Amino acid sequence: MISKRNFEKTAVSIATLGKIELTRKIKTFKGRFKLDFTDDYLRKLSADRLRHILLAAMINTKSHNYTDHN
Repeated sequence: MISKRNFEKTAVSIATLGKIELTRKIKTFKGRFKLDFTDDYLRKLSADRLRHILLAAMINTKSHNYTDHN
């Protein structure tokens, strides 16, 4: 499980990103799984929805990495 401190740090870093940067990070995300969204789909989403997608992916990856190393 991800710690509260790590969650807050991740959430704050994502909250400051604009739509272009969020889209780029989603398209280039390297985690346990591939995020496979079309450019057209991502373009239609709000910045808040893009933040939600990226935060969920990052938390899932960090949570997995934490349990693998402890």
